[in-house]
Amino acid sequence: MAFRKAIGAGVPVKMIRDVTNRLRFGPDAPQSDELIWVRTKDVTDWYKPDPENGAPRFRRRHSGMVAGGTWDQSRKPFGSHIKLNSIRDHYERGVPWQQTKLFDWMVQQIVEKGQIDSCRTEEDLIARYERLDRIYDEAQRTGTLRPHGSVNDTRGEHGGILVHIARDGTPLRDGGGMHRFAIAVVLGLARVPAQLGVIHPMAVETGVLSDLRTPSKPASKTVAVGTKEPVS
Repeated sequence: MAFRKAIGAGVPVKMIRDVTNRLRFGPDAPQSDELIWVRTKDVTDWYKPDPENGAPRFRRRHSGMVAGGTWDQSRKPFGSHIKLNSIRDHYERGVPWQQTKLFDWMVQQIVEKGQIDSCRTEEDLIARYERLDRIYDEAQRTGTLRPHGSVNDTRGEHGGILVHIARDGTPLRDGGGMHRFAIAVVLGLARVPAQLGVIHPMAVETGVLSDLRTPSKPASKTVAVGTKEPVS
Protein backbone atom coordinates (compact mmCIF):
# COMPACT_ATOMS: atom_id res chain seq x y z
CA MET A 1 0.00 0.00 0.00
CA ALA A 2 2.82 2.40 0.88
CA PHE A 3 4.48 1.59 -2.44
CA ARG A 4 1.29 2.30 -4.38
CA LYS A 5 0.82 5.53 -2.45
CA ALA A 6 4.35 6.64 -3.35
CA ILE A 7 3.80 5.83 -7.02
CA GLY A 8 0.50 7.72 -7.00
CA ALA A 9 2.24 10.76 -5.52
CA GLY A 10 4.90 10.60 -8.23
CA VAL A 11 7.74 10.03 -5.75
CA PRO A 12 10.16 8.27 -8.15
CA VAL A 13 9.90 11.12 -10.67
CA LYS A 14 10.17 13.67 -7.88
CA MET A 15 13.39 12.11 -6.62
CA ILE A 16 14.94 12.37 -10.06
CA ARG A 17 13.71 15.97 -10.30
CA ASP A 18 15.31 16.83 -6.96
CA VAL A 19 18.69 15.54 -8.10
CA THR A 20 18.39 17.39 -11.40
CA ASN A 21 17.47 20.62 -9.60
CA ARG A 22 20.51 20.36 -7.33
CA LEU A 23 22.79 19.80 -10.27
CA ARG A 24 21.31 22.83 -12.01
CA PHE A 25 20.87 25.27 -9.13
CA GLY A 26 23.11 23.98 -6.35
CA PRO A 27 22.37 22.92 -2.75
CA ASP A 28 19.62 25.52 -2.27
CA ALA A 29 17.63 24.27 -5.28
CA PRO A 30 13.86 23.82 -4.97
CA GLN A 31 12.80 20.36 -3.83
CA SER A 32 9.62 18.41 -4.42
CA ASP A 33 7.01 18.42 -1.64
CA GLU A 34 9.03 21.14 0.05
CA LEU A 35 7.50 23.13 2.90
CA ILE A 36 7.40 26.86 2.21
CA TRP A 37 5.91 29.71 4.23
CA VAL A 38 3.87 32.16 2.17
CA ARG A 39 2.75 35.60 3.30
CA THR A 40 -1.04 35.28 3.38
CA LYS A 41 -1.62 38.84 2.16
CA ASP A 42 0.51 38.17 -0.92
CA VAL A 43 -1.85 35.48 -2.19
CA THR A 44 -4.20 37.51 -4.38
CA ASP A 45 -4.45 35.29 -7.49
CA TRP A 46 -5.22 31.75 -8.57
CA TYR A 47 -3.09 30.10 -11.20
CA LYS A 48 -5.30 29.77 -14.30
CA PRO A 49 -4.47 26.74 -16.47
CA ASP A 50 -4.62 27.60 -20.17
CA PRO A 51 -2.77 24.84 -22.07
CA GLU A 52 -3.39 26.35 -25.49
CA ASN A 53 -1.55 29.48 -24.40
CA GLY A 54 1.45 28.06 -22.57
CA ALA A 55 -0.11 27.53 -19.13
CA PRO A 56 -0.30 23.75 -18.48
CA ARG A 57 -2.47 22.20 -15.81
CA PHE A 58 -0.15 21.42 -12.91
CA ARG A 59 -0.77 18.75 -10.26
CA ARG A 60 0.84 17.91 -6.93
CA ARG A 61 3.09 15.46 -8.77
CA HIS A 62 4.74 18.49 -10.41
CA SER A 63 5.89 19.82 -7.03
CA GLY A 64 9.41 21.25 -7.23
CA MET A 65 9.39 21.52 -11.01
CA VAL A 66 11.30 24.51 -12.38
CA ALA A 67 9.41 25.61 -15.48
CA GLY A 68 10.23 28.55 -17.73
CA GLY A 69 7.88 30.25 -20.15
CA THR A 70 4.88 32.50 -19.56
CA TRP A 71 2.67 30.11 -17.59
CA ASP A 72 3.01 32.29 -14.49
CA GLN A 73 1.28 35.19 -16.24
CA SER A 74 -1.96 33.22 -16.51
CA ARG A 75 -3.91 34.24 -13.41
CA LYS A 76 -7.35 35.09 -12.11
CA PRO A 77 -8.20 37.11 -8.99
CA PHE A 78 -8.66 35.12 -5.80
CA GLY A 79 -12.03 36.77 -5.25
CA SER A 80 -15.09 34.98 -3.91
CA HIS A 81 -14.95 31.25 -3.17
CA ILE A 82 -17.60 28.99 -1.65
CA LYS A 83 -15.18 27.53 0.92
CA LEU A 84 -13.77 30.90 1.95
CA ASN A 85 -17.23 32.49 2.10
CA SER A 86 -18.72 29.63 4.13
CA ILE A 87 -15.78 29.56 6.53
CA ARG A 88 -16.23 33.30 7.06
CA ASP A 89 -19.93 32.71 7.71
CA HIS A 90 -19.15 30.02 10.27
CA TYR A 91 -16.32 31.66 12.19
CA GLU A 92 -17.13 35.35 11.84
CA ARG A 93 -20.94 35.22 11.84
CA GLY A 94 -21.58 32.08 13.86
CA VAL A 95 -23.49 30.25 11.13
CA PRO A 96 -23.64 26.49 11.90
CA TRP A 97 -21.79 24.36 9.35
CA GLN A 98 -25.01 22.60 8.34
CA GLN A 99 -26.49 25.97 7.31
CA THR A 100 -23.60 27.04 5.09
CA LYS A 101 -23.62 26.82 1.30
CA LEU A 102 -20.48 24.73 1.46
CA PHE A 103 -22.12 22.02 3.56
CA ASP A 104 -25.09 21.86 1.18
CA TRP A 105 -22.72 21.61 -1.77
CA MET A 106 -20.70 18.83 -0.13
CA VAL A 107 -23.87 16.84 0.61
CA GLN A 108 -24.92 17.22 -3.02
CA GLN A 109 -21.51 15.93 -4.16
CA ILE A 110 -21.97 12.84 -1.98
CA VAL A 111 -25.40 12.25 -3.52
CA GLU A 112 -24.07 12.63 -7.06
CA LYS A 113 -20.64 11.00 -6.74
CA GLY A 114 -20.86 8.76 -3.68
CA GLN A 115 -18.15 10.62 -1.77
CA ILE A 116 -16.07 13.79 -1.61
CA ASP A 117 -12.86 14.37 0.33
CA SER A 118 -13.22 10.84 1.80
CA CYS A 119 -16.68 11.68 3.16
CA ARG A 120 -19.51 9.30 2.25
CA THR A 121 -22.27 10.43 4.61
CA GLU A 122 -23.53 13.58 6.27
CA GLU A 123 -22.12 12.23 9.54
CA ASP A 124 -18.70 12.06 7.89
CA LEU A 125 -19.05 15.73 6.91
CA ILE A 126 -20.01 16.74 10.44
CA ALA A 127 -16.96 14.93 11.82
CA ARG A 128 -14.78 16.58 9.17
CA TYR A 129 -15.88 20.06 10.17
CA GLU A 130 -15.47 19.27 13.84
CA ARG A 131 -11.81 18.53 13.01
CA LEU A 132 -11.62 21.83 11.13
CA ASP A 133 -12.94 23.62 14.22
CA ARG A 134 -10.10 22.12 16.24
CA ILE A 135 -7.55 23.29 13.67
CA TYR A 136 -9.09 26.77 13.75
CA ASP A 137 -9.05 26.89 17.56
CA GLU A 138 -5.39 25.89 17.67
CA ALA A 139 -4.40 28.39 14.97
CA GLN A 140 -6.29 31.15 16.78
CA ARG A 141 -4.58 30.28 20.06
CA THR A 142 -1.04 29.94 18.67
CA GLY A 143 -1.15 32.49 15.86
CA THR A 144 0.04 29.98 13.28
CA LEU A 145 -1.00 26.92 11.32
CA ARG A 146 1.12 23.84 11.78
CA PRO A 147 2.39 22.39 8.49
CA HIS A 148 0.18 19.70 6.99
CA GLY A 149 3.12 17.31 7.02
CA SER A 150 3.69 17.77 10.76
CA VAL A 151 0.36 16.16 11.63
CA ASN A 152 -0.09 13.75 8.71
CA ASP A 153 1.94 10.82 7.44
CA THR A 154 3.03 12.40 4.16
CA ARG A 155 6.20 12.98 2.18
CA GLY A 156 7.22 16.49 3.21
CA GLU A 157 4.31 18.91 2.78
CA HIS A 158 2.55 16.78 0.14
CA GLY A 159 -1.21 17.32 0.52
CA GLY A 160 -0.86 20.80 2.02
CA ILE A 161 -1.82 24.17 0.55
CA LEU A 162 -0.50 24.00 -3.02
CA VAL A 163 1.23 27.19 -4.22
CA HIS A 164 3.15 27.91 -7.43
CA ILE A 165 5.77 30.66 -7.49
CA ALA A 166 5.83 33.15 -10.38
CA ARG A 167 8.96 34.81 -11.81
CA ASP A 168 8.62 37.80 -9.48
CA GLY A 169 8.06 35.63 -6.41
CA THR A 170 4.27 36.04 -6.43
CA PRO A 171 2.53 33.00 -4.88
CA LEU A 172 -0.28 31.58 -7.01
CA ARG A 173 -2.87 29.31 -5.35
CA ASP A 174 -3.79 26.07 -7.05
CA GLY A 175 -5.54 22.89 -5.97
CA GLY A 176 -6.15 21.60 -2.45
CA GLY A 177 -5.73 23.01 1.02
CA MET A 178 -8.49 25.57 0.63
CA HIS A 179 -9.98 24.98 4.09
CA ARG A 180 -6.64 25.57 5.80
CA PHE A 181 -5.86 28.59 3.66
CA ALA A 182 -9.29 30.08 4.39
CA ILE A 183 -8.62 29.73 8.12
CA ALA A 184 -5.37 31.67 7.68
CA VAL A 185 -7.25 34.41 5.80
CA VAL A 186 -10.04 34.64 8.38
CA LEU A 187 -7.56 34.79 11.28
CA GLY A 188 -5.27 37.22 9.47
CA LEU A 189 -2.23 34.99 9.96
CA ALA A 190 1.00 36.55 8.71
CA ARG A 191 2.28 33.41 7.00
CA VAL A 192 0.79 30.10 6.02
CA PRO A 193 2.61 26.77 5.47
CA ALA A 194 2.31 25.48 1.90
CA GLN A 195 3.51 22.79 -0.46
CA LEU A 196 5.83 24.17 -3.13
CA GLY A 197 4.27 23.63 -6.53
CA VAL A 198 5.94 24.73 -9.76
CA ILE A 199 8.44 27.58 -9.64
CA HIS A 200 9.70 29.84 -12.43
CA PRO A 201 13.50 29.74 -12.96
CA MET A 202 13.72 33.53 -12.63
CA ALA A 203 12.35 33.21 -9.10
CA VAL A 204 14.94 30.57 -8.24
CA GLU A 205 17.78 32.69 -9.62
CA THR A 206 16.74 35.77 -7.64
CA GLY A 207 16.73 33.80 -4.39
CA VAL A 208 13.08 34.04 -3.38
CA LEU A 209 13.23 30.59 -1.80
CA SER A 210 15.34 31.94 1.05
CA ASP A 211 12.42 34.03 2.27
CA LEU A 212 9.83 31.34 1.52
CA ARG A 213 11.74 28.87 3.69
CA THR A 214 11.51 31.17 6.71
CA PRO A 215 8.60 30.23 8.99
CA SER A 216 6.72 32.73 11.10
CA LYS A 217 7.37 30.40 14.03
CA PRO A 218 9.46 27.23 14.37
CA ALA A 219 7.50 24.26 13.00
CA SER A 220 7.12 21.18 15.16
CA LYS A 221 6.49 17.55 14.38
CA THR A 222 4.65 17.11 17.66
CA VAL A 223 1.11 15.87 17.09
CA ALA A 224 -1.59 17.37 19.26
CA VAL A 225 -4.36 15.06 20.43
CA GLY A 226 -7.36 15.04 18.13
CA THR A 227 -5.82 16.97 15.23
CA LYS A 228 -4.09 14.27 13.20
CA GLU A 229 -6.85 13.87 10.61
CA PRO A 230 -6.13 15.67 7.31
CA VAL A 231 -8.41 18.51 6.31
CA SER A 232 -7.89 20.10 2.91
